[in-house]
Amino acid sequence: MFGLNSSRALVGWRQTDLAQAAGLSEMSVKNIERGVTDSRMSTMQVIRSALEAAGVILIDENGEGPGVRLRKKG
Repeated sequence: MFGLNSSRALVGWRQTDLAQAAGLSEMSVKNIERGVTDSRMSTMQVIRSALEAAGVILIDENGEGPGVRLRKKG
């Protein structure tokens, strides 16, 4: 799984910003980040789509661990 905190930091988003972009409650985002709740695959896909739309590239597990990167502008 990708680093949600790191992904938000790349685009300068607070939890509130991610929640709004993904159509979720801020409490849902907080709980997912803290690992308090198991999120459904559909919820994680909505979060992933919101981050990707903001320019985050999510790198899946490739033997060295998952990662995040910011898309180059231009």
